[in-house]
Amino acid sequence: LHVIARGTPGFSGADLSNIVNEAALLAARRNKRIATMHDFEEAKDKVMMGAERKSMVMKKEEKELTAYHEGGHAIVAINIPASDPIHKATIIPRGMALGLVMRLPENDRFSATRERLLADMAVAMGGRAAEEMIFGHDKVTSGASSDIQQATKIARNMVTKWGFSDKVGNVNYSGEEGSQYLGGSDSKAHDISNEKYKLIEAEVKVLDENA
Repeated sequence: LHVIARGTPGFSGADLSNIVNEAALLAARRNKRIATMHDFEEAKDKVMMGAERKSMVMKKEEKELTAYHEGGHAIVAINIPASDPIHKATIIPRGMALGLVMRLPENDRFSATRERLLADMAVAMGGRAAEEMIFGHDKVTSGASSDIQQATKIARNMVTKWGFSDKVGNVNYSGEEGSQYLGGSDSKAHDISNEKYKLIEAEVKVLDENA
């Protein structure tokens, strides 16, 4: 139960009930009298990310690239002390993803340190870095799209919301109070100068590129 809890932060009672029901169905299809941890793990992944696409036809080259990509995430996670430990690594397609490296926190978390946020960004970019190291600059793929989105979101929050940029300072530009920076309501918006906008974007880019 502790492992399932670590992997389902923010789940409602109904979400957890769906996982239990799905695990029971998986166990029944396998003619098992009880649902084991394997059933619960598979049920959790199915509820969160979609069913496995084992029948998906992938070329050997695509499988190899996916393996290196996910391996990049894993190697970075293993070598950064602030990263959460790896729980699972797979290259079986599930949902829209061709592979997955899942990390699970060891304890409840109510806030994040700069060190942990930078670690999460580094792990997110590990897949793209591995592709470039193994296959070269011109052979990297669009598979890192969600990784880049995740890293950029963290960097932007660090700069505009959490005060982790010395140049921008401890000012909230996240748009939660109607800031025009992120498309807030005109009636509540406070203007951001073009110079400040450029500074914010530059700081976000610095964090992204250093990940």
